Amino acid sequence: MRSQALRSAAVRARALRLVFILAFMVLASRAGYLAVGQPRAADRGGKQTETEITLRGARGLILDRSGRELAISVDAPSVFVFPRLLENRQRAIADLARALGVSRRELEERIGSRTRFTYLARWLEDDRAQAVEALGLPGVGVEREARRTYPAGGMAAQLVGFADIDGKGVRGIEQMYDEWLRGSVRKLPLKRDARGVLLSSHAFDSRENAGGDIMLSLHAGLQAQAEAALAEAVTSTKAKGGVVIAVDPRNGDILSLAEAPGFDPNDFRHTPYAQTRSRAFMDALEPGSTMKAFLVAAALENGVISVTTAFDTGEGWIRVPGRTIRDHHPYGVINAAGVLRYSSNIGAVLIAGELGPERHHAALGGFGFGHATRSGFPTESAGLLRDWPDWKGIDHATVAFGQGMNVTPIQLAMATAALANGGLRMQPRLVLARRRPMSGWEDVKPVGVGQAVSPAVAAHTLSMLETVVSGEGTGRRAALAGVRVAGKTGTAQIFDTETGHYSQTRYTAWFLGIAPADDPRIAIVVALHEPQGPSHTGGGTAAPLFARVAADQLARHGITTEPEPIAANPNPRWKVAMKEREEQRRSIAAGPSAPGAAEAARALTIASGPTPESRAPAADRIPVPSPAAGARKAIPHVSTSPPATIEAGRGSVFVPDFHGESLTSAKEIAAGASLELQVSGLARGRVVRQSPIAGTIVDGKQRTVVLRFSTEREEG
Repeated sequence: MRSQALRSAAVRARALRLVFILAFMVLASRAGYLAVGQPRAADRGGKQTETEITLRGARGLILDRSGRELAISVDAPSVFVFPRLLENRQRAIADLARALGVSRRELEERIGSRTRFTYLARWLEDDRAQAVEALGLPGVGVEREARRTYPAGGMAAQLVGFADIDGKGVRGIEQMYDEWLRGSVRKLPLKRDARGVLLSSHAFDSRENAGGDIMLSLHAGLQAQAEAALAEAVTSTKAKGGVVIAVDPRNGDILSLAEAPGFDPNDFRHTPYAQTRSRAFMDALEPGSTMKAFLVAAALENGVISVTTAFDTGEGWIRVPGRTIRDHHPYGVINAAGVLRYSSNIGAVLIAGELGPERHHAALGGFGFGHATRSGFPTESAGLLRDWPDWKGIDHATVAFGQGMNVTPIQLAMATAALANGGLRMQPRLVLARRRPMSGWEDVKPVGVGQAVSPAVAAHTLSMLETVVSGEGTGRRAALAGVRVAGKTGTAQIFDTETGHYSQTRYTAWFLGIAPADDPRIAIVVALHEPQGPSHTGGGTAAPLFARVAADQLARHGITTEPEPIAANPNPRWKVAMKEREEQRRSIAAGPSAPGAAEAARALTIASGPTPESRAPAADRIPVPSPAAGARKAIPHVSTSPPATIEAGRGSVFVPDFHGESLTSAKEIAAGASLELQVSGLARGRVVRQSPIAGTIVDGKQRTVVLRFSTEREEG
């Protein structure tokens, strides 16, 4: 009985073994069929347990010239989801919302109808990421990805730029060198366990697909000092903003580029996009009287004037077709240095007339105006410089003192650096070197882009610009202790597009400067946008800012100095000369029998109306080249002052010049000339207008002069 039972059990075991073998063969056959004959089915099976995410390699470093980190990439946790793998979707979303600290509705909108890989939150704090991981939700995972961060905060933010949340450079150097900086894309395989929880199946070295590094020409220490100085200047002048650019003229290195207002690239997602632009490269503004420096250099280069050529600016006004152009004071006869020192608009117009529009336009182009600087900076503006055949007489006249054209601060900085570099204009060098991961640095060589003027002309121009930073010059507040400074002020009226006229209350204050003038190490351009108050001029606001920044920059070269404003000369040469001229006129008006009247008449004739050919002795003049064929007459029908040799009739007198005089002084002058005064408006400050104009002959029946006073004094 026992043996029979054993035999029966053995038969059942063999039968079961056969069933299992047959089942295995059937399953194996099916699997083979699906794998070979039905690959799509095999793929679907694999996708149930395997998937992958795409990760971009870390962006390269951005460093200053001394190796300080300005932009780095760090690992930051991000939460993602595969919506099709979620179990109990509503409950899962509620749990995730609590862990992430967001609303349930926000998560639902983010997921929407998606079924594939979707980020729920990126660049989280570690505690948030840990809370999500603790939930252990199927289809939800945490992965660390590269996050761009800026250790220096907002320092040089407009130049450095930023990368967006997907690691793409969208401003500044980040955009300019995006291809170099960004890492390569890598696919990371993932598996899920039986509960659907995602697991990373591979580890890799993040350096394998990291981007390259960049070393800027910027000096972080000098940059911080420039930004601090600019911030204080903006606050003290109540300006809307400003720019400071410091350039090494020898190689074009941008050592500092401060802009206000700034922004923090770490918080770019909450910053208006327009505020993140670099105004130094993208904003084109009228440069005002700073253009007189390049006008004088161009005239010297073309041989139409010499350093001794004299220009009669008359009574402080000049008439060109469609407009009367005035100076702040009547400067009389001055040379080119005087045009720069006093920032004479009339002198600039006369020099432009000698130069002619074609040569003037070509010279401005040679200094880099009218086209981008070739820096490669994203969306850099070329400014605005219309072609010279499109200029009318008034256009050429106003371009002479920087009106009717637009330049960017970087264009003006590189043009200034050219004067400091023997006339050779350099391309702005923003990047000193580059390197690939685990490789050495590759230098970026400086590039010269053209000889704007000869070294001799550049030297003469610098010498004349030194007189601007003097007791008589408009830039006396830019002076440095023990260091020679060359510079030029500019106060540009802002064009009001609504009214179609230039504003009388809104200005851009400019100063361009070079130090030391006898051995240039630094070229600096300063602009303040719409400074408020009576001291809104380039000389009053931008020049002191230059002095502070220049002192910091020169310390890098071992030159110790500090701002040392020069006191204004209470009795400048132009004022002495104009008083002498007035005395000569009074002698003429007194009649031919007055002692010395004939000599005074001859002197006044020479001082008032020299022809272009007689402005300087022949030995001192540079030969004037013949104008090019087809060149237009520069500024036709120009009138600068009344004829100087008019014979006064009996009982008639010349109207003296009251400009710049106080009411008391004006009364004394009027009494001496037997004239009556009438004041238009408030009698405070100094005379800014008079009618009739100085030099007009009035008879005994009409001896009233109307004066207008103002408390404001403009400096170019």
